Amino acid sequence: MIRSLRLINFKPFENQLLEFRPLTLLSGLNSSGKSSALQSLLLLRQSYQQGLLPRTGLGLNGDLVSIGTAQDALCERAKDDYIKFEVIWENNSKGIWNFNYELANKEADVLNIVSQTVDSEVYKSSLFNQQFHYLQAERIGPRPFNEMSDYQVRRRGQIGSRGEYTAHFLSVNERKPIPIYNLNDPLAKSMDLIDQVEGWMREISPGTRIKINSNTDMGLISLQYFYGDSNPCRATNVGFGITYTLPIIVAVLASEPGTLIMIENPEAHLHPKGQAKMGELLALAASCGIQVIIETHSDHVLNGIRIAVHGGKIDPNDVQLHYFQRREKEGQAYTKAISPHIDRNGRIDRWPDGFFDEWEKSLDILLEPAGE
Repeated sequence: MIRSLRLINFKPFENQLLEFRPLTLLSGLNSSGKSSALQSLLLLRQSYQQGLLPRTGLGLNGDLVSIGTAQDALCERAKDDYIKFEVIWENNSKGIWNFNYELANKEADVLNIVSQTVDSEVYKSSLFNQQFHYLQAERIGPRPFNEMSDYQVRRRGQIGSRGEYTAHFLSVNERKPIPIYNLNDPLAKSMDLIDQVEGWMREISPGTRIKINSNTDMGLISLQYFYGDSNPCRATNVGFGITYTLPIIVAVLASEPGTLIMIENPEAHLHPKGQAKMGELLALAASCGIQVIIETHSDHVLNGIRIAVHGGKIDPNDVQLHYFQRREKEGQAYTKAISPHIDRNGRIDRWPDGFFDEWEKSLDILLEPAGE
């Protein structure tokens, strides 16, 4: 499990240390640095998959993330022409990567390694192995048909960063029991993945059932949804929230302890109750040995996590909150991370300006008498 991440001269961060726990929530205004923190980890994994790490360097563009050029990656306030990532894992393994930024080649899309201190165990961790899922904010919406990929699904155990292989993954693994018993929905028909996925989907959208139709000759697969005894509905006739939520639930329920799951905007297209339930599910997963890192704008997801803490489903010490504030100094913008703490009652010790406080601000205005 990742315990900390230090970013030096990377995008908005001149020198920022971030602590991680089993469940880490990143929040903040748009363009405040949340995605950049995730991207640093994704760049390491991407570069390893591209064969650039451990020897060559950092690949800025690929399937997981596209930064652009070396100039795009370097912090505007950097006093030196290098970018450094330092990751520390729970067993005190260290991965310290120092990449150069060549002023003569600002358009380069690979940063060469200047120096590195990497324990041999680092590349066996979930950041680099198959016990990993990443779901980006722009996931696949409702489609008449979805892609199939034996390489991604059967060999690598992946559902795709956009959730594009979720239907195929579910088809291949539907009758396998979920690896973690404590994640089971007690109202589901069995411990099989498909039944547990349906059980948790019903927490989001009551009565939801799933039907999978595959055409292996054409390499296509489709999902249909139905409710009770109703006729199956095409995915395109069901709300975006169902399609956006399914990959998250599948990834969580199919994961073993030790898996790393990174999710952008788990609340996307979900109603408030569904967002809160999503927060509870992710908290429960983190309590069962899955490391979960989420980027969110949703106070409902946060409250779902707080309710899980209050209900004893996850220890408050296993939850880390980071709020990124965009500030300005000497005409240049910079990001500062503030890290509120959550207690056993689900209460948060401080609420910096902008930290999920918009409803309270709106309420203060609404409580004032309206002007004539």
